[in-house]
Amino acid sequence: MRAIAPRILIIDDDRRLSDMVTTYLAQNGMVAEHAGTAAMGLRRLRAGPASKQLAAVILDLMLPDADGLDVCRSIRTLPSAVAGIPVLMLTAKGEPMDRVVGLELGADDYLPKPFEPRELLARLRAILRRPRTHAASPVLAFGDLEIDRESRSARIDGRAVALTSRQFDLLVVMAECAGRVLSRDQLMSAVADETTDATDRAIDVQIGRLRAAIERDPKNPRHIITVRGAGYCFARNRSDGTRR
Repeated sequence: MRAIAPRILIIDDDRRLSDMVTTYLAQNGMVAEHAGTAAMGLRRLRAGPASKQLAAVILDLMLPDADGLDVCRSIRTLPSAVAGIPVLMLTAKGEPMDRVVGLELGADDYLPKPFEPRELLARLRAILRRPRTHAASPVLAFGDLEIDRESRSARIDGRAVALTSRQFDLLVVMAECAGRVLSRDQLMSAVADETTDATDRAIDVQIGRLRAAIERDPKNPRHIITVRGAGYCFARNRSDGTRR
C-alpha cells in the first residue's frame, strides 16, 4: 500500500521562496500548500478535520500582518488535535535571541534564511519523526467568560451562550490575541471565506451581536473594547468599553 505523502503548510509572504520549497518537497515525497499571510495560515489551521491532515508547518518569522512568534503562540493554543503540529520557523534574522524566543514559544526547530533546501528537508524529516509533545488547553478563560475551542462553545458564569459559527470564530480570534488591537481588516481576513460579506460594516455588526451575547452590559463592554480609529481589542478586565 502506498504511503500517504506528508502535507506541509508554508506560511510565508515570499511567493518565490514558497514555490521553490513546494517544488523541492514534491520531489522528495511531500505535498506543500501555501498561505501568504498569518491570517490565511491560521484560518487553514482552524479548518476543522482538514487541519488534522497537516504534518508540519513552515512558518516565517516576519509576515505582513503579524509577527511569526505570535502565530506560533496561536498555533499552540488551538484545539489539541492541531496544537501539537510541528513548527519549523524561518527567519532572515540570525540573532541567537530570536531562536531562543521562537523555541520557548513552541517552535520545534529554527532555520535562518538563506538556507539550503536539503537542510530544510533534513530538519523537516527530523521533526516529523518526533512524537508530538505540545499540549494546550482548549479552554480560554477570562473572568466570567470561558471559551472552549474543542467543543466550539462559550459560557458566561457556566451558562451556555448561543453563538453562530462565524461569531465563535471571531470570538476565538480576538481572545487568542487578548490585549492587542486588531483592525477591521485583520478581523475580516481572519474569519472571511467565500460566503462572507467582507466589509467594515459587516465586522461592526458581528461585533455588536457578539457583545450582545457575551457582555453583561453590551453598551459598556468589559471584554470587547472599541479602540477609536484602530479597531477592537479583547481585554480581560476593563470597566469602560471605549479607548480614546
